[in-house]
Parts: sequence; structure tokens; C-alpha cells
Amino acid sequence: MSWVANILLSVDVREDSALVHEFDQWLQTQAPRRNQPHVHGVGSLRALHDTPEAWGGQKHPEALVWAGVLNHADIRAVVQRFGATRWRIPDLAQLMIMDQEQGAFRIWMIRDGNARQYLPLPDFGADDQGVSTP
Repeated sequence: MSWVANILLSVDVREDSALVHEFDQWLQTQAPRRNQPHVHGVGSLRALHDTPEAWGGQKHPEALVWAGVLNHADIRAVVQRFGATRWRIPDLAQLMIMDQEQGAFRIWMIRDGNARQYLPLPDFGADDQGVSTP
């Protein structure tokens, strides 16, 4: 049985793509699984901005966006890794995750060196996977 999380990552157009590649490689090979910390690798990212036909309208996208589907991901670990990545312009990095059985994306941004959940507002009564990182 699977436990799926949809993920979107957006960074500034001047961002170093090597950092996104490192984050993607971490997801593929080192990211811990939910309730299985000894098992690693939960999925990968694909660049949406490289596929203009995936977007509506007559213009090419002017945003760098990657998407992926993660399986059994430890969401807290994914958010922590996102926050620990040394993005060139951290204030413009955004991580959006919609975990299984959730109807909306949660959005994290980096402020003062930490990943903070901005939307929806954190539910501090949620289980371990739903709590915003400090």
C-alpha cells in the first residue's frame, strides 16, 4: 500500500540548479520513509518549466517549478532538508506539499534561516507529519 504526497518546489530564476539537483538526489536516495526510518528514497522531482506545453497560455513560463510524487515520505524530514538547503535567495524558495488525504497544499518558505509553514496556517494539534517545523 502506498502513501502519496504531491510536491512542488519553486525557486528564484537566478538559483543554482545544482542545489535543486542535490535536493532531488536526496529525495531519491537518502530521504527517510514515514514510519520506516531505515528505508531511504521516496521519489523524485521533474522540471515543469522545461515543458512549456504543460502550461496554459501562449507564453513560456517565467518561473522555475519542479514537481514530484513522493511515496511514504517523512514530510517533516523533507521540510527540514528544504530549510537546510543553502538556496542563493532563500526568501524566494517555496515548497508546496499535499500529503495523502489532504485537500490542499501546505506552503513553506524560508525566513530567518528556518522553513516556516505559511499556508494554511499550521495546525499545532496535528500529528507528527502535519506539524510545522519550528
